[in-house]
Amino acid sequence: MVGKMNVLVYSGNGTTVQSVRHCLYTMRRLLAPNYAIIPVTAEILLKEPWTSTCALVIFPGGADLGYCRTFNGEGNRRIAEFVHQGGAYIGFCAGGYYGSKSCEFEVGNKKLEVVGSRELAFFPGICRGGAFAGFAYNSEAGARAAEVKVEKRWLGSKAPESFRSYYNGGGVFVDAEKYKDKGVEVLAGFTGDLAVDSGEGKAAIVYCKVGEGAAILTSPHPEFAAVNLDRRTYRPEIVDAIQEDDQKETAFLRACLTKLGLTVSQELNAVPSLSRLHLSSLEPSDVREIVNSWKDIVVAEEGEEYIRGENDTFHLGKPSRWSMSSLAKVLPSLSNEKTNEEAVNGGDGILDYSTIVKQMVVHDQSHPGCKETPSFNHHAFYANLRHYQSLSGSHPGEFGRYLMYGEVVTSTNTMLEKNNKLLQRLPTGFTVTATTQVAGRGRGSNVWVTPAGSLVFSTCIRHPMGPMGQAPVIFVQYIAAVALVEGIKSYDTGYGDVPVKLKWPNDIYAEDPSKPEKAYVKIGGILVNSSYHEKQYLLVVGAGLNTANNAPTTSLNALLTPLNASRAASGKPPLAPFTLEKLLARILTAFETLYARFLQTGFSPAFEQEYYKHWLHTNQIVTLETAGGGRARITGITRDFGLLRAEEVGWDDRPTGRVWELQCDGNSFDFFRGLVRRKV
Repeated sequence: MVGKMNVLVYSGNGTTVQSVRHCLYTMRRLLAPNYAIIPVTAEILLKEPWTSTCALVIFPGGADLGYCRTFNGEGNRRIAEFVHQGGAYIGFCAGGYYGSKSCEFEVGNKKLEVVGSRELAFFPGICRGGAFAGFAYNSEAGARAAEVKVEKRWLGSKAPESFRSYYNGGGVFVDAEKYKDKGVEVLAGFTGDLAVDSGEGKAAIVYCKVGEGAAILTSPHPEFAAVNLDRRTYRPEIVDAIQEDDQKETAFLRACLTKLGLTVSQELNAVPSLSRLHLSSLEPSDVREIVNSWKDIVVAEEGEEYIRGENDTFHLGKPSRWSMSSLAKVLPSLSNEKTNEEAVNGGDGILDYSTIVKQMVVHDQSHPGCKETPSFNHHAFYANLRHYQSLSGSHPGEFGRYLMYGEVVTSTNTMLEKNNKLLQRLPTGFTVTATTQVAGRGRGSNVWVTPAGSLVFSTCIRHPMGPMGQAPVIFVQYIAAVALVEGIKSYDTGYGDVPVKLKWPNDIYAEDPSKPEKAYVKIGGILVNSSYHEKQYLLVVGAGLNTANNAPTTSLNALLTPLNASRAASGKPPLAPFTLEKLLARILTAFETLYARFLQTGFSPAFEQEYYKHWLHTNQIVTLETAGGGRARITGITRDFGLLRAEEVGWDDRPTGRVWELQCDGNSFDFFRGLVRRKV
């Protein structure tokens, strides 16, 4: 699974919302920060080149007929090929039926009966259910805490002897013991009497070796954590039983994921609580200016001030006003919203972060101190910002002049983009940064993986319509990408040798220091969202960059180790590790300088060459699936709309004269497979 950082959870036709949420919650607790746990639609699995970066694909509970209607044919072929070539598959309940060669569900019940063959056929026999009587769709009538006995010989000494798990409609894997010669191992069997003929044994959870990969299919739901089972919906005796066996169930899941070859976190990742947001400025007194500009959207309630955005509610206050007593006084008045504590103590480990009031501390007297923001040094950030501004001649600059920081936030992009009333009143250069994101966003189906050690920020730009002819908004993503790379390379003397590159259109890649041969891995990316307001494009330019965190791929600081070894051999001093504060200041000043130049010159030939200087693709040969598998050589991007330009090649890689121009929003470019794939 080396280099494969994505765990994809199918969330489309056939799934239930609750099954998807439980799956995401549990997998993130067990696998973060080593993997990005991503909900994906059918279109992604059917059309996108997801297999090269995916370690595990999961089909959660629901109804497997929906899966069949969606994936029969090409979709199942892709999933099966992924597993046969070394990938992993987990099917919970409906996903277990779906992964078997044959499904027999409620045979004889005219309203519920489902019988038929299944294309994936990871388990080479029948999955027959319901294993226990009483199932009804959208009901808890047939639910129970089903006990299973674990076969520790297949999972190791850390697996439990047995545990109870949430069950509602799953099947039993018929005669599973008879398929040992086909790579089937029974990981756990039911202990109670079943409502159907299970053949030899009572296999509840099976492991199936499939080519170079493997699948685990399960009838019960070990991914349903008791903390997420609301007693108003689920029977209290079921919740109590699962709660009692919570540690055993978690140990079993750990063992299963390890058996599939995944790197499991040593400690459970706790449900993160959102922190306060700290609003500051290069000149602290300037904070009053921006807060005053929000007057028409600030509402007063019982002496407290709030901004009620379209997605989030922000509670404004000064540093001296925050105390537990004041919070206790004001928060209950927000009857439809929750604090972190109310959300967690209310029994819902899966948090809807949009319902939680965001506490914004306004620092208009001085910068936040280290005790207030121990993970981000504001004094260091602003000192470096001044230093880089003086070098670039952009003093006084706008990018980074206003900064909002939170140790734990939902998403720096979402807080800006999804709260349009606030966004419309923010100046160019207003930046939000965080130590950790819990709901970060990426391009298309991707999400940022942002554990502590990542540099995560979003910057607002009010891009005027006036220069659109010479400075099209589409190029802002390219300008931002160049700013990230040049910010890294101009961080200080000697950092120009840090091996980072651009992948079209706006991802940041680095040479993997753990590989003896030259190989590139993704360490960052950019997402630009835009809206239109009063003859301006309101842009939110979000970026994420692995700086001090080696998982899930590598980091900038890891790149310094081989560089420093080379420097030591030639008698040069070592390069100091990157710090988030200094790097953010450098990238923002580089971005501001490049953006100002872009407004004046557009994406000029000089800009184009600057972009090519950093990118990976010069003269790369790729396959154009939209052209019937034709081959082409990448020659650059167009200066009018930023399209990828590819020149068709024929025999002996000689040009045929045919040229392709490909839209970055209409194609996914998989560098490692040399493939350009058009989204349908």
